[in-house]
Amino acid sequence: MGTPSLSPWAVLLLSLVLLGLRAPCVVSRKPNFIVILADDVGWGDLGANWAETKDTPHLDQLAAEGTRFVDFHSAASTCSPSRASLLTGRLGLRNGVTHNFGIASLGGLPLNETTLAEVLRGAGYTTGAIGNWHLGHHGHHHPSSRGFDYYFGIPYSHDMGCTDTPGYNLPPCPPCPRHGTAASRKDCYTEVALPLFENVTIIQQPVELGSLARRYAEEAARFIQRASDSGRPFFLYLALAHMHVPLTPPLPPAPGRDIYGASLREMDVLVGRVKEVADSLGKGSTLLWFTGDNGPWAQKCELAGRLGPFVGAWQRQRGGSSAKQTTWEGGHRVPALVYWPGRVPARRTSHALLSTMDIFPTLVALAGAVLPPNRHFDGLDVSPVLFGWSDVGHKVLLHPNSGAAGKVGEVEALRLAQYKAFYTTGRGAMACDGSTGPAEQHQPPLVFNLDRDRQEQEPLDVASSEYQAVLPAISRAYAQALQDIAADNVSVADYSQDPAAIPCCNVQHVGCRCQGAHGARLDPHVEKRTPWLCL
Repeated sequence: MGTPSLSPWAVLLLSLVLLGLRAPCVVSRKPNFIVILADDVGWGDLGANWAETKDTPHLDQLAAEGTRFVDFHSAASTCSPSRASLLTGRLGLRNGVTHNFGIASLGGLPLNETTLAEVLRGAGYTTGAIGNWHLGHHGHHHPSSRGFDYYFGIPYSHDMGCTDTPGYNLPPCPPCPRHGTAASRKDCYTEVALPLFENVTIIQQPVELGSLARRYAEEAARFIQRASDSGRPFFLYLALAHMHVPLTPPLPPAPGRDIYGASLREMDVLVGRVKEVADSLGKGSTLLWFTGDNGPWAQKCELAGRLGPFVGAWQRQRGGSSAKQTTWEGGHRVPALVYWPGRVPARRTSHALLSTMDIFPTLVALAGAVLPPNRHFDGLDVSPVLFGWSDVGHKVLLHPNSGAAGKVGEVEALRLAQYKAFYTTGRGAMACDGSTGPAEQHQPPLVFNLDRDRQEQEPLDVASSEYQAVLPAISRAYAQALQDIAADNVSVADYSQDPAAIPCCNVQHVGCRCQGAHGARLDPHVEKRTPWLCL
């Protein structure tokens, strides 16, 4: 019997069926994720946010091609707690990280906490972390044990170790010693050189800070290309050294030129390069989320970033900082941009109340994965906000103390819609003039209406009808939040220290300097390399 011939219509129908069967493979391909976290960046450091800023053309273009979030907040206003909350979707009172880890820390982010990288790797993602980690480096707290297939970076902030080219800081820090014992200097790490890791190997100590931005960009591009070649979706967590001191602009600014602005332009170029590499994979395949870990470090004066309108005027009038380490808007309101061509609307500004803790549940949902069980999350899946379907975020957002007055990690301020309540203010965060301001407890709380008073200058009169109307809702929200945390599966971080935990590639050399670390350096691009130290 001969093979029956198919009519043209049957051929067309069969083609459509086959195309339909193939279509889900294309549509259901998991998106790639890039999260870029700037350090100590101000809300006003982006030209898209603050017209006075002229140093961020690539970031401004990113805002034009994506969505800008203007009421976006870090989960804490200092380094380790903020990063821990981003990677777990949980406040420090839940995940245990309430203040910064040191160079001799034995612990880190508690091992029973599940990171975003661990969830995504379980969902088939290739995962990479590049940059500042600061969530523990000893033993299993190292990023290579926290869900990341690849790590390249510094185990903590880049001011936590000496270098041969110290860059710009206030006060200035000396270079690493070459002979003898280093002279002690307040606010400077003079005895141990800053290490650069690739996976668990120290490849340079001290780090050459002047080339760090270029190396981060190159390693990010290499990771993206390797992941693309593997055919697997990827998650890249790029935690920049910018805009934390010491600043190391690519060329020394001319006399009178702005050192901070030059460093900001370097960061902007780096972000632009990463975006370009991601776009080369095919626009629409990668979601890029740019934000910051906390606000500017005010005591660094002209080496600190711009707050925009969020100046914390009430605190400034009494002395002290209203930026990093504080619960004033300048401490935790950070720039945020999301770029995903074809999915996230371009040229859109969102006023939804969002947090860095939302990154965890949102990316987990977009990857088709599930949240870890047996714990509560402070972050929300805000994908409807990203896609422009909604502009509603959190009803309530908690702001923990990150080094100012009160106990570290405790909730000292609360946001409810446009209202912000303070239970503790002052002391601990230093302003440029050296003042810290008095520690004050507020019962009933100070309440500001941010719709009318972005500067946080004049709290509502406690006798006013507006204050009396909103206070019961604030009190209920505060009590309910604390009850929820008390009933949760909370973790406790180990903050003990031991000098043996300090990363050191050669204990026989002053400052742990590696042989050949200055001058003839190991080529970071050679695939086969001799490890200087394996942990």
